[in-house]
This record gives sequence, structure tokens and C-alpha cells, in this order.
Amino acid sequence: MITKSISRSHIRTARLTLRPTSVADAQRALEIQSDWDVARMLANATYPADREDMETWFACHELEWAEGTAYRFAIEREGRMIGIVDVDGIAAGEGSLGYWLEKVAWGKGYAFEAAQALIEFAFSEVGLSSLVSGRAVDNPASGHVLTKLGFTQLDSRELFSRSRGETILQARYTLTR
Repeated sequence: MITKSISRSHIRTARLTLRPTSVADAQRALEIQSDWDVARMLANATYPADREDMETWFACHELEWAEGTAYRFAIEREGRMIGIVDVDGIAAGEGSLGYWLEKVAWGKGYAFEAAQALIEFAFSEVGLSSLVSGRAVDNPASGHVLTKLGFTQLDSRELFSRSRGETILQARYTLTR
């Protein structure tokens, strides 16, 4: 397998800076995911947020980047980390888009802006041909972001949510380059 070396550089948008995550971001991410309204929308998050789990996850990011299996960016607004946008599960030209923001950043277009920049990166720099994404069916705002980005809904499936401790219904979406 031939892997493409992708520079760990910053992406700038009109209002945001996306930078590769680092282990130092775990504390800020822990603060953001300690808000139930944020954590309950994330299938893989723990609630209450677990420091060790968060630090272990962030410790893997640089290796994932080097292997080309995931590209994770901290979303910064005016020098403050407000969330994460990433593409992971990369295989066979496809990846999975995800994003989450602190609650005070909701409804301001930051998720769209960050995800739009990451989609461009995934298609032009990484060379992916398609992306998938998902959202809890009780998170219509995320569905609006995905459709505005050009994703189309594929289907719905049951998925276990670690944060909620129960099975939820997830709407799945796809976007082709």
C-alpha cells in the first residue's frame, strides 16, 4: 500500500483556524464534553467525560495522522479551542466526517465552516472519493449542517450511544467528490 504523506498544517477559514490536535487539547475537550447537551449527541463519548479515556484518545491522533487513518483538527476561534472536526475510519478512498462544538458556539455557522474546510482537505489533500457521516435523529441541527454541505441521507440505523448508555437511532449521510 502506498501512503501519501500529508503535512500537519493549519487550515484557515474566514473566522476559524483548524489545527492538528495535540495531547494538550485533551483538557479543553474534557471541559467541552462535560456538558451533557454536547456529550449526548456523541455516540462514542463518555458521560460524565472521563479524563483517562480522553487523554488516551488524543494520544493516538498523531499516529493516526502518520498512518493516514484519521485527520483530527482542533477548531479555534480567536485563539480558543471551541471543538473538533475530523475525518476518521479512512479506508478504500472513504472516510467518516465528524464534528462537535462547545454549546456556546452552536448556531453560529462554525460547524458548517469547519466541516466545509475539512471536506476540501479530505478530497483534495487526502484524495478521498467519498465521505459518510451520521447524527442522532434527535439532532436536527446537525442534519441541517450535513445537507447544507451537500450530503444526502442514506438511511437510519440503530447504534449504541456510550454517552446515553442506550441504543439510539442514527441517520446516516454520504457525500461523493
